[in-house]
Amino acid sequence: MKQILVVENDPDIQNQIKWGLSKGYNMLQAFNKDEALQIFNSKRPVVVTLDLGLPPDENGSSEGLACLSEILNSAPETKVIIITGNNDRGNALKAIQMGAYDYYLKPVDMAELKVILHRAFHLAEIESENAKLHKLLDSEIGFAGMIGQSPQMQKVFETIRQVASTDITVLITGESGTGKELVAKAIHDKSLRSNGPFIPINCGAIPDTLLESELFGYEKGAFTSAYGLQKGKFEYADKGTLFLDEIGEMPTNLQAKLLRFLQEKKIQRLGGRKDIEIDTRVIAATNIDLSAAMQERKFREDLFFRISVITINVPPLRDRGPDAKLLANAFLDRYKVMFKKKINGFSRSAIYEIEKYPWPGNVRELENKLQKAVITSDTGLIEPHDLGLGEQSRETGSGMQPEKRYKDMTLKEARKLLEIDLISSVIARHNGNIKKASEELGISRPTLYDLIDKHKLFVKDDIT
Repeated sequence: MKQILVVENDPDIQNQIKWGLSKGYNMLQAFNKDEALQIFNSKRPVVVTLDLGLPPDENGSSEGLACLSEILNSAPETKVIIITGNNDRGNALKAIQMGAYDYYLKPVDMAELKVILHRAFHLAEIESENAKLHKLLDSEIGFAGMIGQSPQMQKVFETIRQVASTDITVLITGESGTGKELVAKAIHDKSLRSNGPFIPINCGAIPDTLLESELFGYEKGAFTSAYGLQKGKFEYADKGTLFLDEIGEMPTNLQAKLLRFLQEKKIQRLGGRKDIEIDTRVIAATNIDLSAAMQERKFREDLFFRISVITINVPPLRDRGPDAKLLANAFLDRYKVMFKKKINGFSRSAIYEIEKYPWPGNVRELENKLQKAVITSDTGLIEPHDLGLGEQSRETGSGMQPEKRYKDMTLKEARKLLEIDLISSVIARHNGNIKKASEELGISRPTLYDLIDKHKLFVKDDIT
């Protein structure tokens, strides 16, 4: 039964509140400040009603405000509801500034008071659940910037620990948006190379004609615009780690050069004749089936066996059980600070939607939804319509009618939100496949990556 402390020096009002709350509440009663603090420190109720009209102390100071101050100093999370008369509104507002949850004017209407109490207990419960989750986030479920309580993610963490101290080549597989780059970064950070550079390159985001020079560098005069020597990513990653994301998109001619490096630890720049020895560890990642790519002769079989000595599969978010809820809370904490929004947590229905939604875009989609929800929410809780996960929202990108969704926005702000909606929905529809998403949007892959960066829809080294 919910426990509430009623601090009121008027016996008639005490009896009225006691009678009105006898069903559903465990009542604790105090008639003055000393009694109130003694009971509060002993029982620690999460909700308190406090009469500001308690008799003043010997110096004429308000005992009500003093009582409020001591309660909040002792337990800031306590929801204190001020009950006061019409002639004391000034102190009521001062109490709110001190941290009181709400205030209510006498005479007491039990129906209205019950509504206020219901909201106070509901918020206290949500904040308590969030506090427990935050404690977990800082303990055993966090690993190298990633979050995962599910057995699948715990297995990923354990494999990272096992392979990090070696120089073995690792292949990371999984759908787009699952956090493969974070796994690669964790391997690097836990390795003996952690003081060296971690150089990521997305093989699918760079045109084939430029990828070779990006990876291997070039000598002066190697091609028309090669006005000087330029090192490639392999050289920049010397004594560190080179992360080849979307390796399945690498052209076959470059696959042969990569295979030579893995065998001999040597490269040649474009236009160069000299072998350059490089001490670089390679970690690769893909979201496509390399077995199928090998059958179609789009990926070399010998290279596959070289890069997949150890394979780490990052599970999709829909298979990670409690992790969606944990990640949602972590993203909420990040973005409410970033956007300076006062949001206390999620409603029960929002948590339900987060847990049942299949998240086709995985952690990246969850982050995008939370970022947008924090920006657009105008209440103290994230609700399902803020997330846009209902049946209607899956079709339109929003659970709101346009006239409501874009209310009070400038044209520039509305265009930005529409662009975010469209990009997020198309990427989610193609399960995070950037190539297919860019084709549907009618833009190039580099342009789509630029838009993703522009709207901060995916930020490297984020929680996953």
